[in-house]
Amino acid sequence: MRRLNRVVFSCLALCGSEVIPLDSILILDFGSQYTQLIARRVREARVFSEIVPPEIPADEIRRHAPAGIILSGGPASIYEEGAPKPDPRIFALGLPVLGICYGLQAMTALLGGKVAPAGRREYGRAEIEVREEGGLFAGLPSRLSVWMSHGDRVEELPPGFRVLASSANAPVAAAGDPERRLYGVQFHPEVAHTPDGPAILANFLYRVCGCRGDWTPANFIAETVAAIKAEVGEGRALCALSGGVDSTVAAVLVRRAIGDRLVSVFVDNGLLRKNEAEEVLAAFSRLGLAPVQVRAAASFLARLRGVTDPEEKRKRIGTEFIRVFEEEAKKLGPVEYLVQGTLYPDVIESAGRGGHAATIKTHHNVGGLPPGMRFRLIEPLRLLFKDEVRVVGQELGIPHEILWRQPFPGPGLAVRVLGEVTEEKLAILREADAIVREEIARAGLAGELWQYFAVLLENRSVGVMGDERTYGHVVAVRAVTSRDAMTADWARLPHEVLAEIGRRIVNEVPGVNRVVYDISSKPPATIEWE
Repeated sequence: MRRLNRVVFSCLALCGSEVIPLDSILILDFGSQYTQLIARRVREARVFSEIVPPEIPADEIRRHAPAGIILSGGPASIYEEGAPKPDPRIFALGLPVLGICYGLQAMTALLGGKVAPAGRREYGRAEIEVREEGGLFAGLPSRLSVWMSHGDRVEELPPGFRVLASSANAPVAAAGDPERRLYGVQFHPEVAHTPDGPAILANFLYRVCGCRGDWTPANFIAETVAAIKAEVGEGRALCALSGGVDSTVAAVLVRRAIGDRLVSVFVDNGLLRKNEAEEVLAAFSRLGLAPVQVRAAASFLARLRGVTDPEEKRKRIGTEFIRVFEEEAKKLGPVEYLVQGTLYPDVIESAGRGGHAATIKTHHNVGGLPPGMRFRLIEPLRLLFKDEVRVVGQELGIPHEILWRQPFPGPGLAVRVLGEVTEEKLAILREADAIVREEIARAGLAGELWQYFAVLLENRSVGVMGDERTYGHVVAVRAVTSRDAMTADWARLPHEVLAEIGRRIVNEVPGVNRVVYDISSKPPATIEWE
């Protein structure tokens, strides 16, 4: 959807008849591993933020009128050929700019200063001494602990800039031109290892940019509902309901905007967990959504026959979903729009950002959509992280048990069955996964975990059962903690819980003789195996 895909530039708080633009911050991403943290920290300060490509033209920024700009860090050296650079004209827009690490160096080089290799690289904790109070450092002590991660440093400041803070290894740990509202820091205020980082960012947002802190769930809902009404008009929309929090929140939002002209469809694609369809339909009934149920397991499994590549699985599943929805739309009469619960991490992982971040994997509802699709998309959550979606859902009155269901991938168990997907493998995985979920719940650990599930591996394992040799399937158990799925750590489950999960799977699931536990974090691994 044209407007909703870039909510940040159309955000409006609806106050009676008055329309007030919401504050927003643009983050130009130069490839830093911490860029997502910058966006999150800004939003935590109640200011909307969006990550955009680093080469975004100044004219485009001017049209969108953000309250300020942040230049992220990045792995490049600004003096090397091919290093990414922002449009130099952004510094003449009159907008506040904060450069972080590489962002400081890019601003320095483009405005006439000098950046060179540091005599000694600096990674980890450092102490900085604040030389000038106020501005970024208003209300903070004169000595601060910060997190450094750089191999270059500023040797000469551009005209009009002055040093605001220094460290033993970085004479320019922070600099600024207060009159032009241009600032930069060599350290990373967005990471937890910079304890006063949130205060530094808040000073930039509120003291320098003049933000009002109006990024709230209520404002987001009001603006999104208004945008959906304007886009859809008197048209009709079909919502792809999966039972997860994302599609549920999206459906309730759109229904608030267009009422009964939203038709929800739940597709049982044969790739769901044990008892999933029954549980989901019961939850929807309590919300009054009453979706049309489509049983399409045969067509999905037929499309996956012989497919082992995970990217191909996702694309085929995405294509089949659209085919099913188009068939249902024909029965319903004219339906122009398709509602999806796409989130910001889906978009980021599927497409990268401006060529400086890699595509991690294609999400079936982003890169898996077929060309020539007849629907126009409505993706009201496209710029939100998962925890923000839950807050919006709470504001909409969605029950806690629905909002806190663990995330389940759109392609379902197809990406938890490694290799070719068959009915036999799905049956094994459903039983093993049900045991994992039961034991986690029995131990009272469900509320502490982001996701927990079973994976059926492609290889087999030799075992001994009843004094006889077996050659059975291997099940991997995955449990992670996370806040937004952009990073995750493997959960330190109690040994007795793991032992009971392993014992039950081997004893109760025919064909399985080995259970392993996944102790990989994200990065370097992803949460799902495929």
